[in-house]
Amino acid sequence: MDKKTKIKFNVLAIFVIVLFCFALTPKTLQNDTYYTIAIGEHIMENGIDMQDPFSWHEDLPYTYPHWLYDVGTYLVFEAGETIGIGGFTAIYIVTVVLAITLGIVIYYAMNKICKNQLVSFFITLGVMYLLKSFICARAQLVTYILFVLTILFIEQFIETKKKRYIVYLIIIPIIIANVHCAVWPFYFILYLPYIAEYIIAMLTGSNLYYKIAIKINKHKVKKLTLKNKDQEKIDAITQKIETLQKESEEFEAKQRRRREQPYKIILKKEKCVKYLILVMIICIFTGLLTPLGDTPYTYLPKTMQGNTMENISEHLPLTLIDDVKTMVVIVLFLLILIFTDTKIKLRDLFMIAGLVLMAFMSRRQVSMFVLIGGFVFAKLLVALIDKYDKGGAEQAVNAITTIWGKIITILLAILVAFTLYRGKINNPIVSTSSYPVKACDYILENVDIENMRIFNEYNYGSYLLYRGIPVFIDSRADLYTPEFNGTKDEEGEYEGRDIFTDYINTTNISRYYENTFKEYDITHVLIRKNTKLNMLLSRDKEHYKELYSDDNFIFYERETE
Repeated sequence: MDKKTKIKFNVLAIFVIVLFCFALTPKTLQNDTYYTIAIGEHIMENGIDMQDPFSWHEDLPYTYPHWLYDVGTYLVFEAGETIGIGGFTAIYIVTVVLAITLGIVIYYAMNKICKNQLVSFFITLGVMYLLKSFICARAQLVTYILFVLTILFIEQFIETKKKRYIVYLIIIPIIIANVHCAVWPFYFILYLPYIAEYIIAMLTGSNLYYKIAIKINKHKVKKLTLKNKDQEKIDAITQKIETLQKESEEFEAKQRRRREQPYKIILKKEKCVKYLILVMIICIFTGLLTPLGDTPYTYLPKTMQGNTMENISEHLPLTLIDDVKTMVVIVLFLLILIFTDTKIKLRDLFMIAGLVLMAFMSRRQVSMFVLIGGFVFAKLLVALIDKYDKGGAEQAVNAITTIWGKIITILLAILVAFTLYRGKINNPIVSTSSYPVKACDYILENVDIENMRIFNEYNYGSYLLYRGIPVFIDSRADLYTPEFNGTKDEEGEYEGRDIFTDYINTTNISRYYENTFKEYDITHVLIRKNTKLNMLLSRDKEHYKELYSDDNFIFYERETE
């Protein structure tokens, strides 16, 4: 394929990806965005004080796990307010830009690794579509881009041996530790398949047994020769050495044939992987290059110990029957590997196996399975095409880059993008059905929030604190668990306030609400109308006075003795 055709296809592919990513990006902001703005503003005014300023609970320590992203989001919000387009609109625009950047980076990286424009283009669209529920104004959108670049730089370093990729690989974890330190440990997981393949290749190809056996027997011959003893024994050992050398040569030849003509799994010892091990060791210390202390090292372990993993949907284990798209992707992998002659590199097999395991452990890791697994799937698809229809992809690219091919592709892209975006056109940036916008207006106008101790729900607590209303809880779930606000006892268990569990038990009616309200001295309650808790409070008119109500939310004042 000539260079001009490649450039034409790349321009067309990037245009389609831009259009597709724009259509996929949701207009309506989700709950974490609101506390991100508030935290960014707080950091700009007060610095990183490691103390929560938004809940009415006293002395809750806060680790600011994505402080740099929070500051960036606040600055974008302020810029939007300053130029008159609105802060939320500015955040939406930046989210679109980040989504487009992710799509283009995936396409570029996949093209560099797989060397097939057509496959890279379609797999990129597939990956972005599967990631659509993860595309939002959260720090994860930045780290997705960084993880794709990590895979690109690792693969390029192995292929080219150029040292500049080592510098890039050291810079990335520093950025992650400040932008989204909760996923900082995952950076190192990306190295493990490469290192595991290197170690296995080294062990299986080292012929270690024969080398040791030959060396030991040579030492015996030397020792016996120096003492001029038992020539017959010396001859026997010498004969054994010759046999071992012959077996060693046969073993090496057999291993060489296996490497050259593998059945299913390609095992190759990449010598430069030993430098990747050194890079990974250096990068372990990059977690110290933040103003957060040891948070990059402790945040994820503490989160995994807490009960938030059992109660927040994105942390729950994956059930395939409830996620048809992920199930289809896994089945496609298996079909290619089982029913075709396509071979897979051992490191790619390890990568897929690890990502599938992580996805089954936590639904939020499905995004990493799709994002990183997409590269492995693309490699398999390219190998399949090269084996059964080597010139097919090139012919397709030539057809697409003709005048009519470009017109049809652009029209199809516009049609698909319009179909995806049509349902979002009239969506508000702030959903009044999801967030108590009018209720907050009422509270700020009619209630002394300095002396109010409100009980609110998890999903919209971040909007309350964005409006300046101190909250009982918000979507920074870890803040409200003993692992983050308590200390370890002698047995290594965390002791502290378990506000999150009290909230869960109260809202699902497994704990009598009055016990919770008395314990926390609640003065007001803001809840959704269609909840179990509201069903009980609405009947207790003696103790709960309705102050405000709309189609979705109701606000009570609690009568205290």
